[in-house]
Amino acid sequence: MKQSIKQMHTFFNPRSVAIVGATKKINKAGHVIFKNFVENKRRGVFKGEIYPVNPYENSILGFQCYPSVTKIPGELELVVIVVPAKIVPNIMRDVTTKIVKAVVIISSGFSEVGNHELENQIVTVAKKAGIRILGPNCLGVYDSRMGVDMLFLPETRVLTTGDEVIATPRPMPGNIAIVTQSGAFGVAALDYLTGLQIGVSKFVSFGNKCDVNEAEMLHYLLYDEETKVILLYVEDIKSGREFIKVAEKVTKKKPIVALKCGRTEAGARAAASHTGAMAGSDRIYDAAFAQTGIFRAKDMEEFFDVGKALAMQPPAAGKNVAVITDAGGPGVMAVDECELKGLNVKRFSEETVQKFEKLKKAGRLPKFATNLNPVDLTGSVTSKMFELATKIIFEDREIHGIILLGLHHTPALQEDFIDKVAKVASKYDKPIVTCDIGETEMALHTRYRFDKLGIPAYFSPEDAARAMNALVRYGLYLKKNNCLKEYIQNFLKDKRKPQFT
Repeated sequence: MKQSIKQMHTFFNPRSVAIVGATKKINKAGHVIFKNFVENKRRGVFKGEIYPVNPYENSILGFQCYPSVTKIPGELELVVIVVPAKIVPNIMRDVTTKIVKAVVIISSGFSEVGNHELENQIVTVAKKAGIRILGPNCLGVYDSRMGVDMLFLPETRVLTTGDEVIATPRPMPGNIAIVTQSGAFGVAALDYLTGLQIGVSKFVSFGNKCDVNEAEMLHYLLYDEETKVILLYVEDIKSGREFIKVAEKVTKKKPIVALKCGRTEAGARAAASHTGAMAGSDRIYDAAFAQTGIFRAKDMEEFFDVGKALAMQPPAAGKNVAVITDAGGPGVMAVDECELKGLNVKRFSEETVQKFEKLKKAGRLPKFATNLNPVDLTGSVTSKMFELATKIIFEDREIHGIILLGLHHTPALQEDFIDKVAKVASKYDKPIVTCDIGETEMALHTRYRFDKLGIPAYFSPEDAARAMNALVRYGLYLKKNNCLKEYIQNFLKDKRKPQFT
């Protein structure tokens, strides 16, 4: 492993960490962060040593407290700083007396409020000592497997009624990494993904990016075995050429989905006000993302929907999409969105049409079902019909991806259609995405069950079509660069096969 990668790894798996600003005051960020590490160590998740640093405390949560990092015995790999901005330079000078590899500065009050000189001081000190900095003005790092948790937002909150509710959830382990310039958006992303029970490999909040930037973090994640998809929220990119060079390398192995904000003049001004970002021309970002194979999401919903699809399904080898539905209207909606995105929803080959006709004559599909594309199995659909139709379309060599609209409302359709479809899909290397419309228990169950079986499910036909569009675009990018076959082989090898019972 390269030395630069090893040093970056310290942010996620340090053998020892000091929290400067740890405190007994439960409403302070220093207390929440230190408690996160303590709880994870007691659970056996975090394996390193933990040192609270506060000159006014003797011990915190049963751990001896040190007045300064200089008083901590032995080696110290990582330091998390949660103190007022004005004293951070002094803390950094203390840090240089130890053999520290990395520092995360949670504290705000630097370039985002125009205090560039103070930020430059800490950068100068760190560079002389060979220390890497994440931040300042950030939420730091969360690693679901290593127990590193710098989120200073409490996991639960007590309501005025006395009830305790989950407020800032910590997601389960998964294979999606979140790299974000905005800490607040990053936490909202964790909340959203946790609610959908989608796991996260790593979470990184950059804040002002005084040192470590997106390009370096993407390069690190390229070699992270736990990360398969990268979600990137940015307001500006400082080292454009370096970013393009790294991104082109990463996207041939792992998809990157970007949400670039600050598109408008007002948006750029807002970005500058909270992270000191200089947003730049939006057309330049469009061109850079297109060149490097990064999928640019138009909004937050597409950002997550696309990330979910790329994590669960292989990319498509072409633009020909089939739609299977049990409801005519939603089928038309999906077709419209596909066409608007530049996908092809063309008539099936005569061979495929005849396969459907044969089943209709045998009474295994409704005689009035349409089967030219989309396939409308109508309100008479059964679980077996969905299974048969899905299998026929997967076998069609001219079709590159399937959108299945399994609306649960039809009377003869049982919930076992989900497992039947998933079992068929597991035998092929083409992507499939699904949709069930509704927010009642059955709709939620349908989408949840599909997700659990590795088939991304969505609330609307348009969402499903946009997800398929991303799978097509990424597949075409890989194909253009002669690495689609290798990617799909590796994807299917790594993908955890669902257990059918």
